[in-house]
Amino acid sequence: MEYKATHRFADMSARKVRPFADLIRGKSVDEALQLLRFVPNRGARLVEQCLKSAMGNAEDRGARDPEDLIVVESRIDDGPMFKRIMPRARGTAYMILRRLCHVHVAIGDEPVEETETTTAPVTVTTPATPAPNVSPAPAPAAQ
Repeated sequence: MEYKATHRFADMSARKVRPFADLIRGKSVDEALQLLRFVPNRGARLVEQCLKSAMGNAEDRGARDPEDLIVVESRIDDGPMFKRIMPRARGTAYMILRRLCHVHVAIGDEPVEETETTTAPVTVTTPATPAPNVSPAPAPAAQ
C-alpha cells in the first residue's frame, strides 16, 4: 500500500529541489532520511519534511513497520510563478519570476520496478538492385 504526502506551493524553484528527490527515489525510508539529514541545503529540508509526513501518514493508517517502507515516488513539479518588475536604466524594466514548486513523496511496500520494453529484433532488407558501375577516378599525374 502507498502512503503519500505533498507540500504544495513550496517557496523554492523546482530546479533547486529536484536533485534531492532523485537522491532518495528507490531507497528505504531510513536510508533516505539519513541521506537528507546531512545535506546542508534548504531543498533537502523541504523533501525531508515531506518524507517525515509520509511516514506519519503510514503510522496513522496502520502500517506495521514504517521504517521498512521504500520511497516509491519522489517528484517535484513546477508551481505557479509570481511575476515582479525590477526597474532598470532608461525607463526599462526586467521581469522577476518568483518560482514555486510542489513536492510529492510516496512510500510503499513494494520496490520501484523499472519497466523494460522488449522489442523483437528488426531485420532490414535492402532491395536487390545492382550497384552502379562506377570507374575509379584517374590518379593525378606526378611531375
